[in-house]
Amino acid sequence: MRLVYFAVAALLFLAAGCSADEVTPEETFDHYVSLWESGQFAVMYDLLSTEAKAVYDRDYVVERYENIYDGIGANSLQVRPSYPEEAEMDEDGQVRFPFSVTMNTVAGEVRFEHTVTLVQEQDEETGEKRWGIVWDPSMIFPQLEGEDKVRVEILEAHRGEIVDRNGIGLAINGTLGSVGVVPARLEEGEDLDQALEQLAKELGLSVDRIKQELDASWVQPDWFVPLATIAKDDEEKKTRLLSIKGVMIQDTPGRVYPHKESAAHLTGYIQPLTAEEWEELREKGYRQTDWIGKTGVEQWFEERLRGKHGAIIYTTDENNNRKEIIAQQDPVHGENITLTIDIRLQEELYRQLEGEAGTAVAIHPRTGEILALVNSPAYDPNLFIVGLSPEQWQAWSEDPAKPLFNRFNQAYPPGFAFKPVTAAIALEEGVISPEETIHVSGLRWQPDASWGQYHVTRVTDPGQPVDLTQAMAYSDNIYFAHAALKLGQEAFKRGAEAFGFGTPLPLDVPVTVSRLSNEEKQWDDVQLAVSGFGQGEVMISPLHLAIAYTPFLNQGDLVAPRLELNGESTLWKEQIISPATADLIRQTLIEVVEHPQGTGRGARLAGRTIGGKTGTAELKASLNEKGKEYGWFVAFDADQEQVLVVMMIEGVEDKGGSAYVVPKVRKVLDAYLQSLSVQ
Repeated sequence: MRLVYFAVAALLFLAAGCSADEVTPEETFDHYVSLWESGQFAVMYDLLSTEAKAVYDRDYVVERYENIYDGIGANSLQVRPSYPEEAEMDEDGQVRFPFSVTMNTVAGEVRFEHTVTLVQEQDEETGEKRWGIVWDPSMIFPQLEGEDKVRVEILEAHRGEIVDRNGIGLAINGTLGSVGVVPARLEEGEDLDQALEQLAKELGLSVDRIKQELDASWVQPDWFVPLATIAKDDEEKKTRLLSIKGVMIQDTPGRVYPHKESAAHLTGYIQPLTAEEWEELREKGYRQTDWIGKTGVEQWFEERLRGKHGAIIYTTDENNNRKEIIAQQDPVHGENITLTIDIRLQEELYRQLEGEAGTAVAIHPRTGEILALVNSPAYDPNLFIVGLSPEQWQAWSEDPAKPLFNRFNQAYPPGFAFKPVTAAIALEEGVISPEETIHVSGLRWQPDASWGQYHVTRVTDPGQPVDLTQAMAYSDNIYFAHAALKLGQEAFKRGAEAFGFGTPLPLDVPVTVSRLSNEEKQWDDVQLAVSGFGQGEVMISPLHLAIAYTPFLNQGDLVAPRLELNGESTLWKEQIISPATADLIRQTLIEVVEHPQGTGRGARLAGRTIGGKTGTAELKASLNEKGKEYGWFVAFDADQEQVLVVMMIEGVEDKGGSAYVVPKVRKVLDAYLQSLSVQ
């Protein structure tokens, strides 16, 4: 079919207008726009003028649009023509309309103004008239000429760093070692095989994998071929690697966790996005090659840490010389996060816990600032950055001590460390008084035979009536069972809820909600009694336990925990107990350490006043069997009230119970308080 320009008919069109059956140029361009916006480029091609089709075939046009739009991440395309009241045709039978284009891209929103030309054409055989789009690459972007290309350069956003309260780096953008080889410098023959085997062993790679990298199409004999990444400070490994002929180590940027295991569960780590994660997050601006926080602060603060990549979209000529910028969006670097953590205290707590299965939390009891969140055993988060071997992952996964498991945000039975809470509730309800005593002889007690075989037990028989201060110092279970029974379930539950039980901590960190029981039901007297000394079904996280002690040091106010060093300290709940009750409990906690028979006497420090509470808890299936024991110690400096520490160690049933934990916390307090005094 042959089409020719029909200038005479075009001039007549101007004089008489289109007939009712003819398609107007506006209608033609509207159709073109609808196809353009919906990405139907192959169909859109049919609307091009004969001359345009003679210059550009269908595949060329379709591929240009698809490649460019895919490359720049074009979406939300909108084309808006601006039509005059009456179209004016020139002597060549052409009509021109201005239009505007907006679209979103990797470089932000792109806007441009352009003009489209339509020419009226006629089929010599049928005599039908139509309007064709006069097309060239400038219809994609006005800056495009001829065989110009559109390029995209991503402007990387730096991930924000995580630092402690003194600006010491916890997760930083540092330097790693990129290990690779220069093929031309490798040995030959048998020596080559031996070198590759040694290299494979050091890097945790197979020889075949190394050969595959060396045989890649881009590799040149004198080029550096990267194979793996190692920690910059691993001097022994670097020495062994550099002894292999042909191996080089170059600096490369990467995420570094300077404090390794001691802060592992706090900082967490980042890893490359999986395909599934990218599909879910791509609309948020993530690229397939991005890394994302997987655990810890890296995950909790991901949105603020990650930043937003920028980009430049520009044209190049046929020799790849840059010509014009179409759009540019500068990167927004991730936010640096300053935590309330004091890494000195964090590391000291980890030193005391190392080799144990346990956790420790430290807070400033006045402000709620979290000074340490420690987990043991732990892992080196740097290995997730440089590349974790399958063997190491298997070892961690199968370790019965669970080094990957984060204990500080889990809930555990608090045992006797819960007694100050029970005492405070009972005092507020008026069911006990400081001077009131109970007198029970022996190590076992039950109110009557309805309890069957179960008895409340205590470690020592004081041989005399016991008041609140003595009961706290001796950690007398029978006293606190009495207090709970006097309270009754409803008052006990109401008081515990005032301390935050059943409510998430006011903190943007995932922490298991503390609870009194597994389900809503009426308790029997046995469950009520054992709940009074932190057994039964009572579960609390170490962080919540630390916060639960803050009313005793704040005139009855429950302080809100805070992990980020910004803004003002806040209260979670005001005046949950009276100042008189708070001061009384505080004094009983000092007696736990200062009293000659106090269970926390091993925490005494010369020249300092320490308060605290020991706690041994059992996790067991029924009341009448032995279970795994958790040893707790909560301690604070009663002079300046600058630090409160909670430590829990699992499996202390053969280590002396909570007494095993006390000297560890003592060492931590001694070291930390001395460090504060020399600041």
